Amino acid sequence: MMKGVIIAGGRGSRLRPLTNHLPKAMIPVLDKPVMEYCIEHLKKHGIIEIAVTVQYLSSKIIEYFGDGQKFGVKLTYFEDRKPLGTAGSIKNAEEFLNESFIAIYGDVISNFDLTSGIQFHKIKRSLVTIFMTNVQNPLDYGIIKTNETGKVTRFLEKPARPDVFTNQINTGIYVIEPEIFTFIKKGEIIDFSLDLFPMLLKKGMPIFGFKSTGYWSDVGNMAKYEKTVHDLIDGTIRNFG
Repeated sequence: MMKGVIIAGGRGSRLRPLTNHLPKAMIPVLDKPVMEYCIEHLKKHGIIEIAVTVQYLSSKIIEYFGDGQKFGVKLTYFEDRKPLGTAGSIKNAEEFLNESFIAIYGDVISNFDLTSGIQFHKIKRSLVTIFMTNVQNPLDYGIIKTNETGKVTRFLEKPARPDVFTNQINTGIYVIEPEIFTFIKKGEIIDFSLDLFPMLLKKGMPIFGFKSTGYWSDVGNMAKYEKTVHDLIDGTIRNFG
């Protein structure tokens, strides 16, 4: 079965004071940390061998989740000594991620159909498949243009308003082939959306976008955090996981 990786090293500076003493992945959303929703989501789609990349206040994550047994999964931790960016952090887990894998940011709550995205990825023989969704205001995200086959033709991280060419955004959920590691140097600070995706596009590598329906939210700042909590309370998120 496919492995997963949760990228959970983030400091979450836009969520202060919540993150003064907690890493972003441990922010409580109702009765559990946001990362627990990621684990449930992966587990629902049969992904139970999961790497977790940690850095800021990593001990809080490791103490809470342990080896993952009580959550029905098997967790292996990979610790960065310094922040390496979203793509740089998974380089430490290269030996573990030795086959196709799913990567998910540790602050994302979603009920997207991961299984369909994995099938799409395999059919397209993609190097990276980005789960995409439409939002009203895409300025905080990476925006993505795809052609009729789903191949990504353009990617722009956090565009200025005049540069917005679509409302279709990167959700921080990816299906990835291990060949990706040949494009990441160990110890290098490199971000998926700022650095790696534009570089891969320039090289003509096969990157595809999978149009996803369902609920998606990232708890990136206080406004998004509050909205996510309200969505959970009022039942906007159904069939979660």
